[in-house]
Amino acid sequence: MTRITIIGNAGGGKSTIARELNDLLGIPLHPVDELQWRPGWQLASREEFAAAHAKLLAQPSWIIDGWGDFDFIEQRFHESDTIILVDYPLVRHYWWALKRQWLCLFRPRIDGPPGCPMLPMTWPLLKMIWATDRHSMPKLRQLVKSQDDGKIIFHIRTLAELRAFYSEVRRHAETA
Repeated sequence: MTRITIIGNAGGGKSTIARELNDLLGIPLHPVDELQWRPGWQLASREEFAAAHAKLLAQPSWIIDGWGDFDFIEQRFHESDTIILVDYPLVRHYWWALKRQWLCLFRPRIDGPPGCPMLPMTWPLLKMIWATDRHSMPKLRQLVKSQDDGKIIFHIRTLAELRAFYSEVRRHAETA
């Protein structure tokens, strides 16, 4: 586990998993949101994103958390040795996303893109979670399924699977 991709719908805890892996394994963490967004929720140009993404993929080890366009996801999957698909039922994504938005009233989000306040994005976030579940997740599941070429794949759909995943990562960290 040296090149890890974490992906799934918003509000599923991808960033939390990424921070945990960073702590346990000491592998550099790179959230896609920081490549994709500029202050004020201004989208980076495709060229700017592509250059930053390619630079990350050239590194010997990384944890990359997040989306981007599907062609970038495919590139990331190709270079990954480990893929973690966070794929809870839609209601859990909504619950955790709303909880995170609520907490942003009291403290800034530690893993959000700099200069991008979370609260104004609550309604767009909720719409995006629905659209992602309906339109992007089926394609993403198929893409993950097609990565059966020696990669380690974790498809996390339940809290029990999340706990089992953490147990496996801790065992891996102890033997590394």
